[in-house]
Amino acid sequence: MSVLVLAGTIGAGKSSLTEMLAKELGTEAFYESVDDNKVLPLFYKDPQKYAFLLQIYFLNKRFDSIKQALSNNNNVLDRSIYEDSLLFHLNADLGRATKTEVEVYDSLLENMMQEINILTFKKKPDLLIHISVSFEKMLERIQKRGRKFEQLEYDPSLFDYYKELNRRYEDWFDNFDICPKIQIDGDKFDFVEEESARKIVLNKINDKLKEIGKDK
Repeated sequence: MSVLVLAGTIGAGKSSLTEMLAKELGTEAFYESVDDNKVLPLFYKDPQKYAFLLQIYFLNKRFDSIKQALSNNNNVLDRSIYEDSLLFHLNADLGRATKTEVEVYDSLLENMMQEINILTFKKKPDLLIHISVSFEKMLERIQKRGRKFEQLEYDPSLFDYYKELNRRYEDWFDNFDICPKIQIDGDKFDFVEEESARKIVLNKINDKLKEIGKDK
């Protein structure tokens, strides 16, 4: 029985892999709130104005999800609170948040992380699964899923944002040390499109769970 958290850039295939793992492990899946998120389209329309509000919205949702997931012994999340800071600080570095907003955010996140240790059955996930995709694959997936406000045609400046986001995820994964981790090459193993790749990826994750003693 394991609590798994997925990580990866926009379009990496987190939701697809979450669904696969939930079926494979017979567990509950927690999905990122996107389609019913009223702030996200506002952010893409005016990032300067809504970056802080959007991140507080997501942080609240991710805090709630990780509490629920860690209060049980067998769940999978398609994105978690552990990568929230990466996303907000990218926006802050792009000038989309004030110094005061950054201070408020960092303090709130720190308090939430401390609360997780008090409120949950488990103190951390059993395994982090990072889906690494090339920038080209990222753009291909974003275009294919067709959310208007995510498209480069909607806002050409998203090109640089997406590229930097994808780069930062690699550094974030390298430095992540909260729990055991595994990286899946989403270009080499296109589990979103290919059945054979799905089987390989599931086997890799199952092998990792056996390695860390979390396969039962």
